[in-house]
Amino acid sequence: MNKFGKIAIVIVLIAAVAVVISVKYNKSRQEIAADMDVASRGKISRQEVATKKQPARLVGKGLPALVDLGAGTCIPCKMMTPILEELKTEFAGRLQVELLDIREDSNLIQAYAIRVIPTQIFYDASGKELFRHEGFFSKEDILAKWSELGIELTKTK
Repeated sequence: MNKFGKIAIVIVLIAAVAVVISVKYNKSRQEIAADMDVASRGKISRQEVATKKQPARLVGKGLPALVDLGAGTCIPCKMMTPILEELKTEFAGRLQVELLDIREDSNLIQAYAIRVIPTQIFYDASGKELFRHEGFFSKEDILAKWSELGIELTKTK
């Protein structure tokens, strides 16, 4: 096979991969748009759309929640772990903190629309997403964000 033929095969393969990725991405966006359309017509609430893909353990707890999605092999994720564990202990009974590893469950990537790890998602007590941050987030910045969102946390004794 000549050089032109090999180049043509590579181009066709790249185009095929791009089409597959595009179709998957558009399908996910269409599902979300359909959910929002149904919600706008009053068949389900916007709250149900917002919490549709949340794990059951977060819904109905009555506490604000911080969900961190990362992986054990990611350096910023490893740096976040002690901060999140500290928050979990300090604010027990006032704040729910969840650490989810996308390597253990790759479905989390699509369920939470993750683009970068680590990603921290802030939820109010009813399960509504309030804020999303990508990358390392210091303890001080996390506490300042909760305060900015109108949720004052006091340490558990």
